[in-house]
Amino acid sequence: MQLKPWNFLLFALTLQLVSASAGDRLPEFKECVSACMSTVCDNNPPRLPFYLTALFWDCPQDCDYECQRKITTERNLEDKEILQFHGKWPFKRFLGIQEPASVVFSILNFIPHYHAIFELRKKIPENDARSNYYLKNFYLVVPVLGMNAWIWSSVFHCRDFRLTERLDYFSAGLYVMTGFYFGIVRIFRLDRIEHARLLHVFTVACIVAVASHISYLSLIKFSYSYNMIANVSVGVLQNLIWCYYSISQYFFVQASSRQAWKLWPIANVILLTFAMSLELFDFPPLLDAIDAHSLWHAATIIPSYWWYEWMKKDAEEVASIKSRRT
Repeated sequence: MQLKPWNFLLFALTLQLVSASAGDRLPEFKECVSACMSTVCDNNPPRLPFYLTALFWDCPQDCDYECQRKITTERNLEDKEILQFHGKWPFKRFLGIQEPASVVFSILNFIPHYHAIFELRKKIPENDARSNYYLKNFYLVVPVLGMNAWIWSSVFHCRDFRLTERLDYFSAGLYVMTGFYFGIVRIFRLDRIEHARLLHVFTVACIVAVASHISYLSLIKFSYSYNMIANVSVGVLQNLIWCYYSISQYFFVQASSRQAWKLWPIANVILLTFAMSLELFDFPPLLDAIDAHSLWHAATIIPSYWWYEWMKKDAEEVASIKSRRT
């Protein structure tokens, strides 16, 4: 149960061609960009501030941005609808960052994953005999790949290039697959020695699936629809198995053995579903920075902390069971 599958689902449902945004087709926008290019960029282009060049802005891109802001300001004064340009809202950049709010919330999403690594290690210390069970590595790989996903989300929202877009999508997809992989291993206890062969087969299958997915998109054809469908499918399966876990671990055990924290995974799925709905109400950015997508990122921060609280409790319980058996 990770944090990005629902984002893929919504993006798949609302996907539009970035080259066909209404703002791009405005005659006044085209004229503004053309005039800026001919008067500013063609002859003796000015030297851009360091904070812009550091984020790889050049003169034509700066003209495009300035014209977006000019047209948007004029439409605001005339009480006209705010339009998207190149598939994005005309955010006001900050120190060269294209989507400041999404970057801030992506960084804040990084923190619970980073914090979880140290917390999980405390629950299963290296010098404790109870740590010698296979699940330990599975617990730790989840936050590591979670950090990776949010790092590239931050980079992508700083500057939207083809490379940063691909790294964001591929890292998010890897994170989704990791969550699915961990869920199957944990819930069905593939870490146990009697399931060693099945674990190896499942591990290889997941690695091949991820490698094939990235190779196809990188070397053959980058298809947004295929990428979305693949991630949505794995994400939905992942959430279903965590719902199964909560229901089976709470409602199908003796009343005296029920523990409320085992319902946390299904509660997190529900919470993330509500958070997902924020993107259904897409709107022009508030304060030229905060849109529905950035609010979705904001809404996933607390569920991350809650998820790792469940993992810590689960790690303690599994370690306790292991120590009693040995």
